[in-house]
Amino acid sequence: MNLDKLKTTDGIDVAGKRVIVRADLNVPIKNGKVTDATRLERVVPGLKALSDRGAKVIVISHFGRPKGVDPELSLRPVAQTLQDLLGRPVKFGEDSIGAAAEAAVQSLSNGDIAVLENLRFHKGEEKNDPEFASALAKLGDVFVGDAFSCSHRAHASTEGITHHLPSYAGPLLMEEINALRTALEKPQRPTAALVGGAKVSTKIPVLTNLVAKVDKLIIGGGMANTFLQAAGTNVGKSLAEPEFAETAREILAKAKEKGCEIVLPVDAVIAREFKEGAASEVVAIDDVPADAMILDVGPKSVAHVTDVLAGTKTLLWNGPMGAFEISPFGDGTFAVARAAASLTKAGKLVSVAGGGDTVAALNAANVTDEFTYVSTAGGAFLEWLEGRELPGIAALAR
Repeated sequence: MNLDKLKTTDGIDVAGKRVIVRADLNVPIKNGKVTDATRLERVVPGLKALSDRGAKVIVISHFGRPKGVDPELSLRPVAQTLQDLLGRPVKFGEDSIGAAAEAAVQSLSNGDIAVLENLRFHKGEEKNDPEFASALAKLGDVFVGDAFSCSHRAHASTEGITHHLPSYAGPLLMEEINALRTALEKPQRPTAALVGGAKVSTKIPVLTNLVAKVDKLIIGGGMANTFLQAAGTNVGKSLAEPEFAETAREILAKAKEKGCEIVLPVDAVIAREFKEGAASEVVAIDDVPADAMILDVGPKSVAHVTDVLAGTKTLLWNGPMGAFEISPFGDGTFAVARAAASLTKAGKLVSVAGGGDTVAALNAANVTDEFTYVSTAGGAFLEWLEGRELPGIAALAR
């Protein structure tokens, strides 16, 4: 992907033009109400800017995983919430292509905004069907890709449509790309990556790519147990993947070859049962009893990671340090998050974080707003960390 080739609509005359914006409106809904509008709030400034410049703004998005048309997965309530956030009317198209979509688009005056129905009500969306992409493109004069979180999928609304219309990168997409480039491609050194989560198997490509790019790789969560076990440490009944011990050793060897220091826990919070308020204690990492589980990093590990961060200029964070959803096993993750936030606030650290569990953990620690950038993308964020080409971005750069 030649990211330097990405163009934005800055300086383009969009007045009177039908501008199709591929956004990510895939937000949680309960009883017909949006329960977390974070993604919508992030979309608002870009839509307002196009509307203020006189564009006829047509917002398209998927929502959930419908098998055909499903009224439960209509974007109508999302469009209503978007209208509330924008503080201006938002029209709703009963379909994303065809007569209903065309009628919604034709009703737009300069500066108006419409949301079209769930793209995934049509099989052609996920199949990147050329006919469906062409039908979408007929609704607009210009295409703006502004859904980084969907850019790892070559779908009709992310990749196919770019073959039919002048295509640009939206402000949210650029914000995300610039944050990731700052952390991975043009970082202030020394750099550290903190990678946590349950399983090594889901993040082998991420770890393999990062050891060649960062100076320190901090490994936490259940993943750390597999690395500890591979090095001969007894982890008791902890979550681990012994079948990936050889992979862990290969990653350790590659890190050594690249001059990347791997940071593993030196102590742990253990318990005999995995439940809220379970009796727990702190032990050295070499002293985990056979009948116990490691559920969080201990205070010495937190102090060590905090020291590592204090000597770092750039941090990339993906995944928690322990089972943060259950008290008291979030203390390690929260303490490290607060340390990173404090360094960022003091201007000593550029901190970029992403992934669903990571965002939830930072929210629980009340530090999300204090990081330099927090990505709401899941799969796309991970694939970027793996060093893979994202089709939705490659298409815009083409």
